[in-house]
Amino acid sequence: MNKKNDYILEQTADGSHTLFVPSLDEHYHSVNGAIQESNHVFINAGLRKLSQSHIRILEIGFGTGLNAFLTLKEAENSNLIQHIDYFSIELYPLEKSVTDCLNYEELSGSKERSCFQSLHTAEWSKAVDITTCFTLHKIWGNAIECAFPDQIDIVFFDAFAPEKQPEMWGQAVFNKLYAALVEQGIIVTYCAKGEVRRKMQAAGFQMQRLPGPPGKRHMLFGQKLDI
Repeated sequence: MNKKNDYILEQTADGSHTLFVPSLDEHYHSVNGAIQESNHVFINAGLRKLSQSHIRILEIGFGTGLNAFLTLKEAENSNLIQHIDYFSIELYPLEKSVTDCLNYEELSGSKERSCFQSLHTAEWSKAVDITTCFTLHKIWGNAIECAFPDQIDIVFFDAFAPEKQPEMWGQAVFNKLYAALVEQGIIVTYCAKGEVRRKMQAAGFQMQRLPGPPGKRHMLFGQKLDI
């Protein structure tokens, strides 16, 4: 366990890293497996539900870059996906000294090693082509206040837990996300709290509880349907 400023690097059950934030008493990812959780919630239950070849993703909480990295890998390995525009909003970017310690690229093989670092070194507020099929748009700002891109196909909602960051789970945020999505667009999150599901429903989403990743019973899946 190594400490970098206010972050403590920890190895999770699947061997991948997470960061623990003592001031929040919160982890960035599940201690039951960081990669395992992100793959389950955002890739398997989210991205793979889409059938189009060009996809626009909005992520709330860039964090360690793990979700973006796994999405990039999925695009590189997919026969269906031709291009992903990945928009990610983050108010507190991690320092290079922290991201350099993360082992996601080591667990994924040498081909993606430089891609992971490129996600973190990419300029903010600018479209950056990480690969020929993946363009990253990092947005520095508060998701409560900043404007969202439109015509989004899927939202990865990965803010800290509601009890740690309640303002991020407010009704106004879900209303904005609903408006940003295309018809049939979806939202996925690791959180399955009843109050969160009800707020998403109030925004207009048709909601489902799906089986969660190891260590969690459920996760939430919502869709924008004209009914």
